[in-house]
Amino acid sequence: NILWLAQSGWSFSTTLPKLFWWSRWNLMDITTWMNNHTGWTDFILVGLFSQSQHPSLLCVAIFVVFLMALSGNALLILLIHSNVQLHTPMYFFISQLSLVDMMYISITVPKVLLDQMLDVSTISVPECGIQMFLYVTLGGSEHFLLAAMAYDRYMAICHPLRYPMLMNHRVCLLLVSGCWFLGSVDGFMLTSITMTFPFCKSRKIHHFFCEVPAVMKLSCSDTSLYETLMYLCCVLMLLIPVTVISVSYSCILLTIHRMNSAEGRRKALATCSSHMMVVMLFYGAAVYNYMLPSSYHTPQKDMVVSVFYTILTPVLNPLIYSFRNKDVTGALRKMLSVGTFFRETIK
Repeated sequence: NILWLAQSGWSFSTTLPKLFWWSRWNLMDITTWMNNHTGWTDFILVGLFSQSQHPSLLCVAIFVVFLMALSGNALLILLIHSNVQLHTPMYFFISQLSLVDMMYISITVPKVLLDQMLDVSTISVPECGIQMFLYVTLGGSEHFLLAAMAYDRYMAICHPLRYPMLMNHRVCLLLVSGCWFLGSVDGFMLTSITMTFPFCKSRKIHHFFCEVPAVMKLSCSDTSLYETLMYLCCVLMLLIPVTVISVSYSCILLTIHRMNSAEGRRKALATCSSHMMVVMLFYGAAVYNYMLPSSYHTPQKDMVVSVFYTILTPVLNPLIYSFRNKDVTGALRKMLSVGTFFRETIK
C-alpha cells in the first residue's frame, strides 16, 4: 500500500499531516458525541447559593439546621430504645421515621455545604445516580411509613382490646420492611430509567441535588411518555398511603366522637394531631413536586419547596413528636436526671 501511494504520486510530507489532523478531529467528534449521548460528563449543580445575596450566612444557617436535625432525631431514637415505656408500636414507627429523616437530610446537605466551602459545583454521573436512588427510596419509604403509622393509630384507638395481638412486634417488623422494600422499588425504577436517557443539552441542573424532574429537563430525547408513567407511578405512590391515612383517621374521628371520657378524647386527639401535622407537611410538598403540571413549576419554586421537605421537615419531626408528647418529655427528663445523678456521684 505504501509503494502504491508512492507510485501514484502521493506526497507523504503533505498527506500524513492531513491524515493526522483528520483522525484527530474525528476522534474529538466521537468523544464529544459520546459525552453528549452517554452522559458520562459531570453535571453542574446550580445550588442554593447562586441566587443568595449572603451565601456565607445561608451556609451557616443550613449547617445549624443540619446539626439540629441530626441531634434531634438521634436523641429521639436514643430515648425510644433506652426507655422501656416507649417500647410500643407507635414509638417503634417514630424511631424508624427519625432514622429515615437522618438519612434523608444526610444525602443532600453535606454535599451542598462542602461544595460551597470548596467552591465546587460539579457532581459525577455515578454520584448523581446514587443520590437520586437514595433520595427517591427514602421519600417513598417515608410515604408508606406515614401510612403504617396511621394504621397503627387506627388499631390502637378503634380496637384497643385487640391492639396488642394485632400489632405485635412481628407485624410491626413486616410493615416497616414492606415500607423500605416499596421505597427501594420506586427508587430503582425511577433512577434506572432516568439515568439511561441521553443528556445532550446543558449540563446545569437547576437544583441543589439530583432530583428526577430537574435531571429529566436536560435530556435531548422525547420524555413525554416517561413523564406520564412517572406521574402515574407517583400518583399510586401517593394515592395508596393517602387512602390508608384518610380511612384510618376517618374511623379514628368517629371513635373519638363516641368517647365518653374527656381525658381519653384529649389524649387521642393530641397523638393524632401530631401525626397529621407531619403528614400534611410531607405530602403537601410531594404533591407539588410530582403531581402538579410543569407549567406550575419554576426552578426557584422547586428549590424552595425542596428545601422545605428535605431540610426543614427532618428538623420539625422530632420537635412535633417530642414537645407534644408527655411520654417523650418524661423520658427526656428521666435521662437528664440520671445524667445529673452520675455527675454528682463522680464528683
